[in-house]
Amino acid sequence: MFDFEKLDVYQEVRTLNAKVLRWMLSSAGVDIYLTDQLKRASLKALLNLAEGTGRMNNADKRKYYVDARSAVFESVAALHLLFDTGAIESTLYEEFYNGYDKASRMLLGMIRSLDGAA
Repeated sequence: MFDFEKLDVYQEVRTLNAKVLRWMLSSAGVDIYLTDQLKRASLKALLNLAEGTGRMNNADKRKYYVDARSAVFESVAALHLLFDTGAIESTLYEEFYNGYDKASRMLLGMIRSLDGAA
């Protein structure tokens, strides 16, 4: 098992990505640009988290975790636009939003723990 697979935040973002991707596959007619941006940002959050875990020093780890959290923010902005245009129903929007919020808080904790490490 890889180190990143042991992280609760990785499992949270992985599960969220699977839900988002399944929604996209079943949502014909939704603006392709918005769904592409959401897909890229959400995947970027997952991939930066995994890559950062493989880095050997805290400064490198921190950079990738910050990038992962920034990608979560980007995902939420795209999600807002999808909701505002009626492309996603409110219950699903809330589920995705809450998942990104949880991931963001978890990543912030990881970032702060590295800030305090020597």
